[in-house]
Amino acid sequence: MKETKDTAIAVIGCGTVGGAVCEILLRDRDLLQSKTGSRLRLKYIVDRVFTYAKNLQLDDTLFETNLDHALEDDEVRIVIELVGGITKAREITEQALRAGKHVVTANKALLAHHGAELMAVARENGVSLAFEAAVGGGIPIIRALYDGLAANSIDAIYGIVNGTCNYILTEMIDKEESYEEALWAAQSKGLAEADPTLDVGGADSAHKIAIMGAMAFGIQVDFDQIPVEGIDNLQQEDVMYADTLGYVVKLLAIATRVGEGISLRVRPVFISREHALAWVSGPFNAVSVYGHTTGHTMYYGRGAGGSPTAAAVVSDIIAVASGTYQVFFDRFAFWPDRNPPTDLIAVAETYSRYYIRTMVDDTPGALARIASILGEHGISIASILQDELPENNGADQEPHFVPVVITLHPAKEANVLQAINEIDELDATGEKSSLISIVDDHPEGVS
Repeated sequence: MKETKDTAIAVIGCGTVGGAVCEILLRDRDLLQSKTGSRLRLKYIVDRVFTYAKNLQLDDTLFETNLDHALEDDEVRIVIELVGGITKAREITEQALRAGKHVVTANKALLAHHGAELMAVARENGVSLAFEAAVGGGIPIIRALYDGLAANSIDAIYGIVNGTCNYILTEMIDKEESYEEALWAAQSKGLAEADPTLDVGGADSAHKIAIMGAMAFGIQVDFDQIPVEGIDNLQQEDVMYADTLGYVVKLLAIATRVGEGISLRVRPVFISREHALAWVSGPFNAVSVYGHTTGHTMYYGRGAGGSPTAAAVVSDIIAVASGTYQVFFDRFAFWPDRNPPTDLIAVAETYSRYYIRTMVDDTPGALARIASILGEHGISIASILQDELPENNGADQEPHFVPVVITLHPAKEANVLQAINEIDELDATGEKSSLISIVDDHPEGVS
């Protein structure tokens, strides 16, 4: 009979995800051993306080407040970093790697800012850094990129990767709620933080597309080059007009090849109701990946929460303990630390279709002037929708602003922005115009 391999593990940080990881390792140890042939032995739970761990009734003999005790233990092969944030997490991760421990993390911000340098430290010390849980919770998107889709040149990624934003947008669409009402509903259900800025401002999604983009294209990404726009300024009127025009609004994290370059961005967009991502509702996540040999593949599931994220962490533990992950980490060339920094293509230089909603004084010539400005910038109008005002028979001379909705044929974003600025300066327009890009399904290179 083959001898059972023993792998000792230290979990650093016992919050929602850390607690769930500990529960899986302790509760499902027999299941995991039967599936893998390895005994995954939780030896340390390292934290400053253990209130949450005690509430979960975890084994208190595993509690340890001194990180060095865990890192100096030669039995410990794998360290799970789940403390969150960047500064302390970076220190812990680097210390563990230099101690010769493999590290598994769910820390998207850490990887988006320091992933390449930490991978280099891991390589210098003959260990690996695994991070499946950093993107998409329980969705195995990272493994798909480095393994399942290895035969592909990746052309594009479109991701709904923030459950808080997707829940808020679903509420705005289905219940016709304002952004503020939908945010309150998300907070009342525990789906949004008291300070939701990281989610609704788009930074959380940007961290994830930085990681996916680096893996998909074999590049090193400068996070500060990624243009980020959240949903916190989204107007209910635009959500409703999207429905009228046959679209839904989603916050997408987008990575695309543009000629010889790469573009990464995060923004709310209109996508067709027919697109596979359009039906992803509530707190769920989904990632569409377009490869030159497979075409469109899509990965869907719970993108956050203790249990789904912990399942992804444990899958990395299994891969590291079995040695399979180390093979990919050692031999493949697409890891960010093995590639030079890449200058991203400015989003202003990319082309897209667009939706514009502007408030226009219902007077002769106003709409013609808007069309003229667009034409002067080489922008072609696809459609115009204008609501009618009730007749007032000239009873007053006050401006009567009505929403005018314009969709454009593909145009360079820099040109569209210049045109919008000029339109907003007209006496015949009211409040600042809304501008939202329309994302079509990415063309597939296979039949």
